[in-house]
Amino acid sequence: MSQTPKSNRKLLIMLILGSIGMFGFGFALVPLYDVLCDALGINGKPQNTASSYDAVVVDPNRTVTIEFVTQVQSGMPWEFAPKVNQITVHPGALTHAKFLVKNLSAKNIIGQAIPSVSPGQGAEYFNKTECFCFNQQPLAAAASAELPLIFYVDPDLPASINTLTLSYTLYDITDKLVVSAKQGAAR
Repeated sequence: MSQTPKSNRKLLIMLILGSIGMFGFGFALVPLYDVLCDALGINGKPQNTASSYDAVVVDPNRTVTIEFVTQVQSGMPWEFAPKVNQITVHPGALTHAKFLVKNLSAKNIIGQAIPSVSPGQGAEYFNKTECFCFNQQPLAAAASAELPLIFYVDPDLPASINTLTLSYTLYDITDKLVVSAKQGAAR
């Protein structure tokens, strides 16, 4: 049973259109994911810019536990840890925390920390007024640094949330910056 060239052409067109459709769908997944997560508040992405602290009313009758979790990109020769793993805060109170970082290599490295908050619904209530995650962190070979975080928890945090976990992943962006600088110089 042989197929005619006409049916082969139809099959080829359908396969090409199907491939184009799958590529388009895959390309659209990232923006769709971001829109859905923002709309539903399930992503756990805190803001990437500093919040202003305008004398928020502190709730002295309520406490929220803040847990700090850190990790370093696989293969990145840095140590990265919070000074304290957990603190208890009153919503509305401006709070300071510090993180310690050490470059274990013999070369200068630039790091960038990416934060996330869980549960995801709590991300919009966790406000950073100053954070090392807003900037790149250059660190000389074998050097150490103390990185500041200043934040407050919005008093409107739902009563069902008693613990927020702030997680940072530190990435080595040195090579990306070198490539960007070379591309900028070539223009």
